[in-house]
Amino acid sequence: MSDSSSKSVSFGQLAPSEWPGERLGLPERGPRSVARVGRRLAALAIDWALAVAASSLFFNYNGFATTLIFVGMQIVFIPTIGGSIGHRLLGLRVVALAGGWVGLWRPVVRSVLLGIVVPALVWDSDQRGFHDKIAGTVLIRA
Repeated sequence: MSDSSSKSVSFGQLAPSEWPGERLGLPERGPRSVARVGRRLAALAIDWALAVAASSLFFNYNGFATTLIFVGMQIVFIPTIGGSIGHRLLGLRVVALAGGWVGLWRPVVRSVLLGIVVPALVWDSDQRGFHDKIAGTVLIRA
């Protein structure tokens, strides 16, 4: 046994991934690879625009209502269609790392943290935001 294999690795000392999703067992590119920043931002813009439109229509544009609508859309659409409207239009899906159906609690946790914004700005080398890490999800290309 080599000296390096007998040493334990503590949290935070893992080497960065060569590509986003490598440590998660996801491919470098193509279907099931981690969604890249451009598509994520475009999906976010689509979802936010839909929330602004709904807020303007029903609440004469209210920032708090817009955020609640945005979070609510995420909570409803992630478990039902596999992602938000913006995600699906851009060929993305939110999946549970454990596999299977994403369930109900993961979209709630992920969406509330996304609504707070700050957790979404903290990423690891797999391009998973803190909101995805806590919820045990990953945004992939469909």
